[in-house]
Amino acid sequence: MSRKRGGSRLETKKRAKGGTSARRPFLKAFLITVVLGAAVLLAGAFVWFRFFFAVRPELPVLGAGDDLRELGGRAPEGVTDEDRKPDFFTVLILGLDSGVNNDAIMVASYDAANREAHLISIPRDTLVNVTRRVKKINAAYAAGTLNGGGADGGVAQARREIKTLIGFIPDYYVVVNFRAFERMIDAVGGVELDVPYAMRYHDPVQGLSINIPQGLQTLNGADALKFARYRMGGSGSRTISDYDRMANQQAVIKALLEKALRPSNITKLPEFIGIFSDNVRTDLTDGNLVWFGEQLAGLRGTDALSTHTLPMSGSSRAPHWYELADRDAALELINATVNPYTVPITPNDVDILTGVP
Repeated sequence: MSRKRGGSRLETKKRAKGGTSARRPFLKAFLITVVLGAAVLLAGAFVWFRFFFAVRPELPVLGAGDDLRELGGRAPEGVTDEDRKPDFFTVLILGLDSGVNNDAIMVASYDAANREAHLISIPRDTLVNVTRRVKKINAAYAAGTLNGGGADGGVAQARREIKTLIGFIPDYYVVVNFRAFERMIDAVGGVELDVPYAMRYHDPVQGLSINIPQGLQTLNGADALKFARYRMGGSGSRTISDYDRMANQQAVIKALLEKALRPSNITKLPEFIGIFSDNVRTDLTDGNLVWFGEQLAGLRGTDALSTHTLPMSGSSRAPHWYELADRDAALELINATVNPYTVPITPNDVDILTGVP
């Protein structure tokens, strides 16, 4: 009876083999369930972020509801809400390198109906018709801030002066210090950039040291910021124009957007929002920023983001170096890209000087 209960060694091996075979389908099913469950959770997280965090911005109301009447109104004279393009958003972007020094000025648009985005860089030395001694557009934010208006005054002054160049005040504004770009780039693991020339510059007074070799490479946040700010070349390196620097800044923005908007980075959304909250001043909400991010993620990659520079007709060197905007070419570009109205911006809507007054 004892042998019958225990069975032979062969029978014991068969039972053991059979038990292993029985576990394999279970383990396979379990792993498939885990994988599918993880996929469902990720998909659910995306939907949750999209529908519970993304908030579509409300377009400003003109006329009586316009809060920028003291700046001469948001739109050109005679333009009403009926002239507004549907689902068309514009943003003024001011990049500060330190304190109130405005190192980058851009006007962006997003056409949700046609799924297109445009970004126009405005040279920092562009001449504007103002009464202050230095009549450069990049002095607007500092002038408004330091003359008692604080950050709000800086934004108001920048808006007032940008309108003289493009004919309208963008719907929203974003004032960002470059520390935000540095932290964002580090958060996504760096950005790949094709450095067109060796960048070498050393300034012990500023504590600035740039040494970026030429060629395709992945830059961390600190080096990508140096790439975007590089202008003066040291021994053996070239000095570039402000137009070259704007092109480099646009390249960094495109590379960062391409990396940040990858589906694999959806879980970093709270970190991105935290970086923006710490380093950005804007009248857009966190939900609005998520909505724009979700919209940009659905575009045809960064190919749908077109970058431009406001056309210039020349420069003036006395008493200060100024870039002179080409009024006709500028209006042609503005109307083709960032104009949020169905009626064109005309020469009467801008105050572009052809020479230093």
